[in-house]
Amino acid sequence: MKRFIPLSAFLVLAAAPVFCQAPAAGATDPYRAMLNTYCVTCHNARLKTGGVMFDRMDLQSAPADAEVWEKALRKLRGHLMPPPGLPQPPKKDVDSFVSWMEQTLDASTKGPKAGYVPIERLNRTEYAASVKALVGVDVNEKDVLPQDIQIDGFDNIAAALSVSPSFLDQYITAARHIAKLAVGDPDARISNVKYAIAANSNPDDPLPIGTRGGIRFKHNFPADGEYRINLLDLSVGLYTSQMENESTVVIMIDGRIVFRKPIGGPNDLAMAERKGADGRAEIMQRFTKIPVQVQAGVRDVVVAFIDRSHDESDENVGGGSGATGPVGLRLARLGNGVEILGPYNPTGISKTLSRSLIYVCDPKKIGEPACARQITETLARRAFRRPVNADDIDHLMPFYQAGREGGGNFDHGIEQVVAAVLASPEFLFRAIPAPKGTPANTEFALNDMELASRLSFFLWNTGPDDELLKVASAGRLTKPGVMEAQVKRMLADPKASSLVTSFAMKWLNIGDLDAVKPDPVLFREFNDQLRHDFSIEAQDFLSSILLENRSVIDLMTANYTFVNDRLARHYGIPGIVGPQFRKVTLAEKERWGLLGKGAVLLRTSYGDRTSPVLRGAWVLGKIEGTPPTPPPPNVASNLSQTPGEKPKTVRERLEEHRNKAACKQCHGVIDPTGLALENFDAIGRWRTMDSQAKLPIDAATVLPSGVAINGVDDLRTQLVGRPDVFARTVTEKLMTYALNRQLEYFDMPQVRAVVRWAAKDDYKFSSLVLGVVNTEAFRRQGPAPAPKQNAVMAAVAKK
Repeated sequence: MKRFIPLSAFLVLAAAPVFCQAPAAGATDPYRAMLNTYCVTCHNARLKTGGVMFDRMDLQSAPADAEVWEKALRKLRGHLMPPPGLPQPPKKDVDSFVSWMEQTLDASTKGPKAGYVPIERLNRTEYAASVKALVGVDVNEKDVLPQDIQIDGFDNIAAALSVSPSFLDQYITAARHIAKLAVGDPDARISNVKYAIAANSNPDDPLPIGTRGGIRFKHNFPADGEYRINLLDLSVGLYTSQMENESTVVIMIDGRIVFRKPIGGPNDLAMAERKGADGRAEIMQRFTKIPVQVQAGVRDVVVAFIDRSHDESDENVGGGSGATGPVGLRLARLGNGVEILGPYNPTGISKTLSRSLIYVCDPKKIGEPACARQITETLARRAFRRPVNADDIDHLMPFYQAGREGGGNFDHGIEQVVAAVLASPEFLFRAIPAPKGTPANTEFALNDMELASRLSFFLWNTGPDDELLKVASAGRLTKPGVMEAQVKRMLADPKASSLVTSFAMKWLNIGDLDAVKPDPVLFREFNDQLRHDFSIEAQDFLSSILLENRSVIDLMTANYTFVNDRLARHYGIPGIVGPQFRKVTLAEKERWGLLGKGAVLLRTSYGDRTSPVLRGAWVLGKIEGTPPTPPPPNVASNLSQTPGEKPKTVRERLEEHRNKAACKQCHGVIDPTGLALENFDAIGRWRTMDSQAKLPIDAATVLPSGVAINGVDDLRTQLVGRPDVFARTVTEKLMTYALNRQLEYFDMPQVRAVVRWAAKDDYKFSSLVLGVVNTEAFRRQGPAPAPKQNAVMAAVAKK
């Protein structure tokens, strides 16, 4: 059961003086002594290493230097400072200093509470989700807009969502196309659209169970009427082996069979062999110009064969059942795609999903002008994410008039309104303007409508729905208990799945598994289907924890996963049959949690080998929240086997590399963590031997904290030994995603407050979400930073 803590309780807790007062001067002496011994040697007024001078900083007034101390704390937690190879303070002294400094900084009431988020355009994922919610049209965002710039793995950071003239052209073109699809065309001309097999093979949208050898795609039928379908090739070619066995062709539209006819068997085989090309053409005549009656709208179309036993004749006994086996060659296949023509004799447009969202009135009942205005008002209110006034509607109505009076009908006028709304800056951009009278350089609270928009894009990747808009427009969203109720409702909605696809997969850097291309010679077992299985497993696993409101610590420790038969074989899990994914309990601990997932292990490898460096950096940055320093430019990173030499393990090659003094400072922190995962090969298989070096895998290592471990299970135990550390990392990433900006030093006390509060609820995901929503960082907007002057402008200003 999901449990939500009231907003009032959180605000009281956040404001309460839960920390002790800063200690007297003598109490800080041990911390000053630690700094003097281990830090001041480099960070002093003479050397100014990193621009930091610890010898000049007063521990009694630490909040005045909060920005420096927050950076230092992250370095200390990650054992990045002092660098490996230099004398290290005892772990208990580091932990004590970090704890004291965090309490000191958190107790301070000075400093900013909210950062500045500039105006931002919808990224392409938000655009597609918003279009779907607004007018019911599915948009493949990759076909509409280019890839957005990513910061910290996220593509929704406002500062990176710039606009160019080419962007605007693409948005306008997309708006026109989407409007046409949404409204439909009762006078649509006959057209033909071809769907090729390769271009429409989507593993995310497989064929229905019980079918094989076909194609599945979405087709827009612009009007009600007759359409004709051509199956361009059913393997009826020069060689007639596919005709030996009878197959049944089916055409399904939105799950309903509209055509069913056999092909092959004794009669078709005899005709093809006796008449040759004429016989084959006669067979194909049965599968051309197939008439079907379809109502307007975007429909799911499947053309496939009914799957059947592959051993129904004596000739198939002992044959394989795979597509490349003997039987696969004797079954008809859809070889060259599908063509759809129409509409013929259109009869109008049914009330499609899109039209039900757009046409909120009947022009025949209240008149076209009044209905057009009502449609415009409803559409604009939902698209602009705020109440609209007469001026807003008056601005849009000329588009209706232009479409209506230019020889078009009512639908043509509405189509122009839809296009105008989708191309409007009010839809494409989000902004938080300061209220009138707000003094310069001051923070201010978001109003209810701005909060509703921020909340909705955070949880759903799209604008507020009618219920949230209604609550916000009435000024009730900030009333006690209302925000909590809306968060609970929205997390239970299917649209909250965007927290998996757009937040978690990108936070963990496993959203783009195509970035790694395993060597086909070294890893013959790997293929694109297995890559897709990795992605499905990761999404199902993340969904089972985040969307079912479990503790986020389960992301590291859960003893289950989701597999189909192919992935189960890859993992060595017995007893799994069939392509469907199902939840399984893992008998072996090495697969528990994120560290055992194929998606993570593949993404942190190279195409020809594992990478303790990539894996160690992934754990430090994604799990512990202490990303290592990026490598210097032009650093040598080639660990390939040297031709002619005896093959070495990755560990041996890496040790040769990091023995260099310049490399050890970073690799001394990164490599030990990554080496604990060496039992997994580059495609995530468990191994005990290095197949190239023919040597046992050594996964024993000593972490930067000084703790000796042996393998992935010990590493996981260390990572969850302090659950607040991982919960803080999740909270930082979640807040970054929610605020659409990178976090600043002044955000960290709020992050720690959310973690302390969520600890009372076992770090449930909903508690982290609600904690973020209740922060001042989420509910307020900071002042815009002063523009940076370049050297020339600074010199001019001085004169």
